[in-house]
Amino acid sequence: MRITPGSLTGVWCFEPILRGDDRGVFLEAFTATSFHEATGHSFDLRQMNISVSKAGTVRGVHFADVPPGQAKYVQCLAGSVLDVVVDIRVGSPTFGQWEAVELDDTNRRALYISEGLGHAFCALSESATVGYLCSQPYAPTREHGVHPLDPELGLPWPNGTESLLSPKDAAAPLLADARKQGLLPDYAACRAFIDALTG
Repeated sequence: MRITPGSLTGVWCFEPILRGDDRGVFLEAFTATSFHEATGHSFDLRQMNISVSKAGTVRGVHFADVPPGQAKYVQCLAGSVLDVVVDIRVGSPTFGQWEAVELDDTNRRALYISEGLGHAFCALSESATVGYLCSQPYAPTREHGVHPLDPELGLPWPNGTESLLSPKDAAAPLLADARKQGLLPDYAACRAFIDALTG
């Protein structure tokens, strides 16, 4: 597996070796050893989520309070998505910046997103199935969102303002408003939490 760090601290891209023959393809989608070598800590799997979205659907930008936050290991199991990570950690040198990676059922790459970062994606194919390994279970009182069409962020959605959003995501605050409301994670607290994981 080839692993490369992202442009934002706390993001890694995992590209598996695809072993194909006349029957299809086999790959190792996740290994504890390669994950630990890249991040310096283990992944404590608490929940797996799967979403199925039609083309043009945008889900996110979602994040959870830190501690404990919710780290995600994200893969597109069928179809293709544009996966976006947003640095919403107050005090981060890259606050407000984002990184976009296409995930699909051909390259089979995965994206690991550390605690405190915002996550969103857009379905590019007619139907897209995304699987998320999560370090914490869903906890509605700790989970928040930033509006994915916030012009300050300028996220690269192919459908622009015509993107399909859930009512919850459409009602999410803009980044500046979420910051004023004290909803955003603190960069120092995120770093301290992750440092504790690495021992």
